[in-house]
Amino acid sequence: MDYYIIRGGKKLSGEVTISGAKNAALPIIVASLLADGETVLKNVPDLMDIRTIIKVIEFLGAGTEFNKQDNILKIRVNKIKNNEVPYELVKTMRASVYVMGPLLARTGEADVSLPGGCAIGERPVDIHLSGFEALGASINLEHGYIKARVKKLGGNTFAMKKVSVGATVNLLMGAVLAKGKTILENCAMEPDVVDLGNFLIKMGADIKGLGTDRIEVEGVKKLVPATYDIMPDRIEAGTYLIAGAITRGAVMLKNTAPEHVQALMETLAQMGFTLDSGKDWVSIKTPKKLQGTIIKTLPYPGFPTDLQAPIMSLATTVPGISTVTETIFENRFTHVPELRRMGADITIEGNVAIIRGVKSLSSAPVMMSDLRAGAALVIAALQAKGTTEIRRIYHADRGYEKMTEKLIALGANIKRVPGGNP
Repeated sequence: MDYYIIRGGKKLSGEVTISGAKNAALPIIVASLLADGETVLKNVPDLMDIRTIIKVIEFLGAGTEFNKQDNILKIRVNKIKNNEVPYELVKTMRASVYVMGPLLARTGEADVSLPGGCAIGERPVDIHLSGFEALGASINLEHGYIKARVKKLGGNTFAMKKVSVGATVNLLMGAVLAKGKTILENCAMEPDVVDLGNFLIKMGADIKGLGTDRIEVEGVKKLVPATYDIMPDRIEAGTYLIAGAITRGAVMLKNTAPEHVQALMETLAQMGFTLDSGKDWVSIKTPKKLQGTIIKTLPYPGFPTDLQAPIMSLATTVPGISTVTETIFENRFTHVPELRRMGADITIEGNVAIIRGVKSLSSAPVMMSDLRAGAALVIAALQAKGTTEIRRIYHADRGYEKMTEKLIALGANIKRVPGGNP
C-alpha cells in the first residue's frame, strides 16, 4: 500500500482549484440510469468512490467513457440488464445503496447488498427502506441483501425520522417516476441534494422545494438524458482552507462556492483568521492573534460533520481551549488517538472533544482510519515538526482528487511513496 511522507513546517501559499463534489457526483451518476440515451457529466472528480460507482452502473447495464484528464463522464443507457448489486461492488462504499431508487422506479425490483464504507457509526439504511415502503415497495432482508419489489412506485407523504442525505437523494430518485405526488418531509438541505435535484429537473423531473426541508415531487412518465456540470466540492474546499490555516499560510481556492462553506468560514473567523470571498473563490490568511472556539456539527447549513476531524487538527495548534461536539455520527473521533501521538492535547467526554492548543505538533507514524480522519492527519502533518509517515492513504483516495499534487503546488513537502507494508 502507498503511504505519505510529509515534512511539516512549511507555510502553504498560492491558489488551488477545487474539484467536482464527490457527494453530488455519486447520486447524479446513479440517476443517469433513470433515462435511456447518453448523459454527459462534467467536472466529475477522479476518485476511488467514483470509479466504484461507475463499475456499479456498468454492472447494471450502462456503458461509460470517463475522460479523467478533462473530468468528463459519458454514460449510455439502453436498458437495465441486472437488478442485483453484489457485495463485491458495494463493500467499500455506502453510496451504492442509491441504486435502489432508479431500479425500483424503472424495473420494480432491486436486490442490493447491505453497503460498506467508512467505519464512523451505524449510518443505518432503515430510513431509505421505510421511505420506499411508503411509496409502495415491499422490503425483505435476506442473507445480507435488501430485496425490494413493487409493481409501480406511487406518490405518498413521507417524513424522515432523522435528517438523512442518503435517504433524501435515494427517495428523490425513486419519486421522480412514481405515479402521483410525493411529499418528502424533514429532508436534507445539503447542496449535494440540490445539485442532484437540479440534474433531475434538467432530465425532465417536476421537483419543488430543493434546499428546504420539504420537497414535493410530481411523478412524470419519462425522463431524458442531460448534460450537466457537477458543483464544486465544499468538503475539499474546507479541507484546503484548514490546511492553509494550520500552516499559517495564505491560500486562495478557485472554482468554489463561498455560500457552501459559510459555516466553516464563520468558525475560522471566530478563531481569528482573515477570510475573503468572491463569486467563485475564497481566500484565507493568518493575522498574529488567534483563539480557541466552540464547534458543533449539525446538518446543513450548520458545521459539516465531514470537516469535524480536519478542524480539530487546526484547533490543536490554536492558543486557548476549543470544544468540538459531534452530533451526527456516534463514532467519529477515531483520529483523536493518532493526533495525540503527534502531541495534541485532546480530552474526550462522550461526544465532546476538549482541545487545548499547543505551540506545535510533532511528527509520528500514524494511520488513517477513514476518509475525513485521514485528511485530519495530513493537515496535522503539514504543521508538525519533523517528518510524519501516514499509512492507509487509500482512504484519502476515496475523496480527494490529486491531493499530493495540489499540496505540492501550494508549497507543501509531501511525497507519495508506492508500496510498503500496510
